[in-house]
Amino acid sequence: MEQVEKVQAKQHVDAFPVDVKGLPRAHRPSIVDVAPGGSFDLRIHPVAKRIGEGTHRMLSYNGSIPGPTLRVQQGSEIYVNVSNETEMDTTVHWHGLRLENRYDGVPHETQAPIPPGGRYTHRLTFPDAGLFWYHPHMREDYAQEMGLYGNIIVEPNDRSYWPPVDRDVVYTLDDILIENGKIASFDPHESNFTAMGRFGNVLLIGGETDQQLEVQRGEVARFGLTNTANTRVFKVALPGLRMKLVGSDGGRYEREQWVDDVVIAPSERAIVDVLFSDSGEFTLRHVTPERDYLLSTITVVDPPKEEAQRAGFDTLRINADMAAEHKRAAKYLDAPPDKTLALVAEMDFEAPGGGETLRYVCPMHPEVVREVPGKCPKCGMKLMPQTMQPISYTCPMHPDVVSDEAGKCPKCGMKLMPSDQVAAPVGDAGGEETHHGTGHAHHDHGDAMADGIEWEDLMPEVNRTTTPANMRWRLIDRDSGKANANIDWSFNVGDQVKIRLVNEMESDHPMHHPFHIHGERFLVLARNGMPEENLVWKDTVLIRTAEVIDTLMDASNPGLWMAHCHIAEHMESGMMFSFQVRSDSN
Repeated sequence: MEQVEKVQAKQHVDAFPVDVKGLPRAHRPSIVDVAPGGSFDLRIHPVAKRIGEGTHRMLSYNGSIPGPTLRVQQGSEIYVNVSNETEMDTTVHWHGLRLENRYDGVPHETQAPIPPGGRYTHRLTFPDAGLFWYHPHMREDYAQEMGLYGNIIVEPNDRSYWPPVDRDVVYTLDDILIENGKIASFDPHESNFTAMGRFGNVLLIGGETDQQLEVQRGEVARFGLTNTANTRVFKVALPGLRMKLVGSDGGRYEREQWVDDVVIAPSERAIVDVLFSDSGEFTLRHVTPERDYLLSTITVVDPPKEEAQRAGFDTLRINADMAAEHKRAAKYLDAPPDKTLALVAEMDFEAPGGGETLRYVCPMHPEVVREVPGKCPKCGMKLMPQTMQPISYTCPMHPDVVSDEAGKCPKCGMKLMPSDQVAAPVGDAGGEETHHGTGHAHHDHGDAMADGIEWEDLMPEVNRTTTPANMRWRLIDRDSGKANANIDWSFNVGDQVKIRLVNEMESDHPMHHPFHIHGERFLVLARNGMPEENLVWKDTVLIRTAEVIDTLMDASNPGLWMAHCHIAEHMESGMMFSFQVRSDSN
């Protein structure tokens, strides 16, 4: 049932369109049950989307942002008929699925791009229960930011696979950059914001800034959370409520555990159960060391729900299937890695011309100034050349506070930043503040790099100017020295491949990376030499700054598969490669 329809169409655009005239209004996403053997039509087309006080031209699957949530049965097979009604080539990648290679959605590798007006039919199979998602794999920095993402729920054949709950709630976590009432522009020829990725200043949950949920007292709700942002890492909490972590990318954890919050990197998923034991109003929040954001308001109402599932909520289950995987993987813990992959940044910034006296400054820590080139002693980033000219400092939260000297804001205590590096705070959409995107600062700006994660864009003006021409992100095979597309790993079906991921501090910009592998799944064995105590199948792992992670990939699915950083701008800059998994027949 594979079908590619070629049409005569312009393959590249001179500018991405922004006009909303005549476009249908985006609507809320639906949940669609697709029966085994069934088919589903997925249209990719522009819509007019209301965000805060503005209406913007965005892209949608079937008219909603996010797209429809597909609910299917484990072990089933379905067909998805994709039609491209946009102005650019595209594909659809089925993130986390161990499906047949030719339907994976990697352009020029597993399929030809779908041109404007073209169609393609995917045959999808679902061997694993859990929460998965779909998104483009061409100009992901633009197309995904503009709304192309949607969830997939794979219902387990074993009804006891998950603990019982009263309801399922599936949310996407995202942000979008709005400046002067408009979505910040994209270069149609290459990505920008290559250094740190494009941080948004308005947060979206389930595609909305104002997300409301009502539950009955006594209910247990399961939240499936998918991070669809270009670069932002979310740290999700539900203050005042007990939260139980039960699953991640590829299914359930070995041991359920109580958590105060859960960190979700771009493309990762987290599945948490929550008991609403008391009536009242609660909030789902993104809580970082520096800021606290409201994502969603949850109202718990009386009367209590009859036959609620609260009786089993206090039990922390141990799942025998994952305990067996843990035991099987233990023998690889002390084994040398089969492959070692380093994550490295290279920055090229020319010194200003004209013979001016230069100084070298860290974009992340502007108080670090040197007379000679080097690296920042605080974060390891390459110092950038600047002319010795007067500089003023501004508070990012109170732009009326301006000083000739570095220091702290007398109003909020935040570290002052060079004025040309201060962008609008999150929640300020060009002066139009959105209630559910507002961030409240409660520490100084240095905390934005806490825990090995860059929670915010600390150098927005520098970041904006970085492109693949002056900023190169590289995955380097430490055995062969080959990088990115030149890496040529090959394995056989059945191989257990220990891959060591090293986030190099000897890099021009050390920062975190969410590393994603297509078509296969893996276990995280250890972090910085410390064994992982609670295993779960993963397709993406967050590698924090200076962290070393050992993974064990189960090479079970034949094909040519991609691996890459899931910060969209890093991938667009070339931070990706493909590897071969061969079966006995090829």
